[in-house]
Amino acid sequence: MSSACLETPSVAVLMCTYHPGIYFSEQLISIAEQSLSPSSVWVSDDSISTDVTARISEELEGAGLTGAKIVAGPRKGFAANFLSILCHPEVEGDYFAFSDQDDIWMPDKLQVAVDQLSRVPAELPAVYCGRSLLVTDGNQELGSSPLFGRQPSFANALVQSIAGGNTMVLNNSARELLRRAGECEIVSHDWWVYLLVSGVEGIVIYDAKPTIRYRQHDGNLVGGHTSLMAHLNRVRLLLFHDRFKSWNEINVASLQKVKHLLTARNRQVLEDFVSTRSGGVLRRLRHLRKSGVYRQTLMGNFGLLIATLTGKI
Repeated sequence: MSSACLETPSVAVLMCTYHPGIYFSEQLISIAEQSLSPSSVWVSDDSISTDVTARISEELEGAGLTGAKIVAGPRKGFAANFLSILCHPEVEGDYFAFSDQDDIWMPDKLQVAVDQLSRVPAELPAVYCGRSLLVTDGNQELGSSPLFGRQPSFANALVQSIAGGNTMVLNNSARELLRRAGECEIVSHDWWVYLLVSGVEGIVIYDAKPTIRYRQHDGNLVGGHTSLMAHLNRVRLLLFHDRFKSWNEINVASLQKVKHLLTARNRQVLEDFVSTRSGGVLRRLRHLRKSGVYRQTLMGNFGLLIATLTGKI
């Protein structure tokens, strides 16, 4: 890992691991070969075995990331692990990049993100995120994750996460915002970042051009499938299952605890969205319209409407 010049922004790479598999070394090499070298690499490992920790250390050295630091994760799931390392008191930097354990970063991933984030005033929370190039476990291209064209906003974030955490780079103001929010029960770290940054009317930069190769395999916790069947399954999730409703319950409960951080306008959006989730049909529809919440696609908004009608929002 090369030393950063004074003019070069410092970027801390925050990787979370759990029994990393055969793709781990390829990801580490892609981090080591970034055109903008990270100033530090932190690995928060949720594995229990000391043998795993030793192997991680060997893999880091093999990739040339000799200065990387390994810490024990909280062992409460992937989302808690990412928030834990983001808020770790010893982690410092101008920017903070989340990393999964089995992707492949394109050589300019960090440079592209920092170039765009550097245009945002430092005091304004900002996150860079975007699409992923989906690949097989053998790194053969499958296509890109969905392209979302509507403006990122808190009204969208309440009902949808638009980008994977593995694409996200945060500025220090966004990191401090997450720190102020503290430990909360959340569905996923990427969704929580989107909710909080948009909730304070920070900047969400959504890049249509992928900068990571995202492996699709049985070990993925969250997939990125783009087929028509995948889209239909998402709508089916809204229409006929309680998972979407339970996700909203978790996010709303945590947002209520930190609503003092939100702008007045977004506190009202949150209040209207909460009203959408109870009472009679006409009341739910009225508050759905008043809240202005939306998903990124026509099919997604149809599912949102039906979920409201059936009380599954």
